[in-house]
Amino acid sequence: MCRIRHRCALLALALHGTAIAATAPVSAPATERTVSADPYLWLEEVEGARALAWAREQNARSLAELQGDPRFAKFEADARHILEAQDRIADPVLLGGRVYNFWQDDVHVRGLLRRSDWESYAAGEAKWETVLDVDALSAQDGKPWVTDMPDCLPPEYRRCLVSLSNGGKDARIVREFDLEAKQFVAGGFVMPEAKHGTEWVDGDTLLVATDWGAGTLTESGYPFVLKRWQRGQPLQAATELFRGTPQDVGVFPVSFRDRDGSQALLIARAETFFETTFQLVVGEKLVPLPLPRRAELQGYWSGQLVASLNEDWAVGGRTYASGTVISFPLAAFVASGKPDVAVVYAPGPRESFQQFRAARSAAFLVVAENVVTRAYRYEFRGGRWQKLAALDLPVRSQITLGNIRVDDDRAFVYSEGFITPRSLYVTEAGGAPRKLVEMPVRFDASHHVVEQLEATSKDGTKVPYFVVRPKSLKFDGTAPTLLYAYGGFQVSMTPTYSGTLGKLWLEDGGVYVLANIRGGGEFGPAWHQAGLRTKRQVIYDDFAAVAEDLVARKITSARRLGIMGGSNGGLLMGVELTQRPELWNAVVVQVPLLDMLRYDQLLAGASWVDEYGSPSVPAERAFLETISPYQNLKAGVKYPPPFFVTSTKDDRVHPGHARKMAARMAELGAPFYYYENIDGGHAAAANQRERAKRVALEFTYLSRRLKD
Repeated sequence: MCRIRHRCALLALALHGTAIAATAPVSAPATERTVSADPYLWLEEVEGARALAWAREQNARSLAELQGDPRFAKFEADARHILEAQDRIADPVLLGGRVYNFWQDDVHVRGLLRRSDWESYAAGEAKWETVLDVDALSAQDGKPWVTDMPDCLPPEYRRCLVSLSNGGKDARIVREFDLEAKQFVAGGFVMPEAKHGTEWVDGDTLLVATDWGAGTLTESGYPFVLKRWQRGQPLQAATELFRGTPQDVGVFPVSFRDRDGSQALLIARAETFFETTFQLVVGEKLVPLPLPRRAELQGYWSGQLVASLNEDWAVGGRTYASGTVISFPLAAFVASGKPDVAVVYAPGPRESFQQFRAARSAAFLVVAENVVTRAYRYEFRGGRWQKLAALDLPVRSQITLGNIRVDDDRAFVYSEGFITPRSLYVTEAGGAPRKLVEMPVRFDASHHVVEQLEATSKDGTKVPYFVVRPKSLKFDGTAPTLLYAYGGFQVSMTPTYSGTLGKLWLEDGGVYVLANIRGGGEFGPAWHQAGLRTKRQVIYDDFAAVAEDLVARKITSARRLGIMGGSNGGLLMGVELTQRPELWNAVVVQVPLLDMLRYDQLLAGASWVDEYGSPSVPAERAFLETISPYQNLKAGVKYPPPFFVTSTKDDRVHPGHARKMAARMAELGAPFYYYENIDGGHAAAANQRERAKRVALEFTYLSRRLKD
């Protein structure tokens, strides 16, 4: 599903980046499945007076204890100092030869869209000019707007689409903005609040997928009708191009531009989170692409449409293995109906494709080699892809491609590690990467070392994990240790630098562990697919195996071991809390899924059936009953008191999951902590101040449980 899957992953689950059971009979109407057995359905009323009163009561109780801890004030101050620091690296975007970024600090809480000329930026003396002040706009509109970089129209880079979220929700309004006039366009494109998909066709035309009215959203809450909208037309007068079905996850427009200015304009029909069909828009015609359903479009360069395969693809007398990155010439395909396939990258053992981006002079691939990433420059010559030398960047660091535009020779690349701050490099027209900015250290890491170890899961699978620990660690099981993982949606967990984690946890002697469990994408599609649907227990076994390995190595003990995860990782935390309560003494459960018998009926939940299985399919429901944390809480079990973190404004993962789990624990007399951010979206933090508060609360909780 290309960038569409990654876009929907962000619209769906992943914190850090899109299923419906239509093939099996439904044993009972959805509204009857669990209603009679669930006494806490009223907590699913997101803005219900009774539910909000309950959330505020839980907030008051937990905040009084956590904020009353003498460590909280310092943690919050340290976190704000780091998150609002003026020397942070805000992701740059090159538009029309100038550098833009989106900036937030203690003064500009909601943020600024700003720009600088390239010369002063590259010299480390950026001359910033404010283009859009979101704090001022929020005050003017009386809305807590949350936004980021706009979607701008090439090649002019004057007109952009600005998406504005009320408090951090995925649903957003869209307004056309003039970068040069630094104001919204009078009479320009405006879309009401919805979960949109938009792409520029030209300066006066958009492809739009949105809520067109009754009966135009999927069961997942995304649009399935896509239209062409001309400037000057009312939105409802737009011309329909494609219509999916309510059982799809959604229908979205996709646009890629080549370095010669040509455009590949496509319609992606996401039938499940991982299965998508693509149609190329050629004038008034739609031409289906022959790609397998489990493929992701990655880009369009030198006339080649580039895609990564998440299943084997047999075409033209050859089979291309899952995990391979391929391409074919788009114009020739339209003319002949046959794709002339070329291999861009074929992974070796313990390797996987991570990213593809293209500048004007070269394309770039990032691949993971045993979870350590490297970036390579590629060219397309004589009908073949040629892999050139790896970019000269620090070894054994996490390499990430930044914002790269196909109409510019400059490409941004990041390098970082657990104890090495993030650095931004630029490479120009085939030259070696040049460091532009190095983020200052946020904590003293001179006493720490990073190791990569392996645990053996229940079925014999080797599961790698990283350990960040003091060099002087005594292997006696007494080290306070925080274990983190995600384990889903083919999302890879790789080393990154976190100033708040380092300052609030590592600097005080804590150990941090990142587990590369199945369900992720660290070793390609097979690593992910090993834990799909009813095979999911291996993910939870992998995580427990890492914990047991940490204890066996005497790095820590159950008394000193805490775990943390968000979204799909929040489900992981809930499962580990209920399946292995004896293994941990602290559990941070962030914006979680927890009621797996009703998840598909809550907000975007129906889009994730391809990952978790459907509660309406008897065999899959039977499995979900064995793992669903909400249903597996039991009286008489001693659970470590968890800390639930969620947001009222999260319109992706329903806050009812955390609310109901906490209410059930209260019913059982099991202690817990709870914090629901009223204004935060799926990140449970709409701005840096809220993020600092949430981080301080979490590490206060962890310190109380693991260090005291």
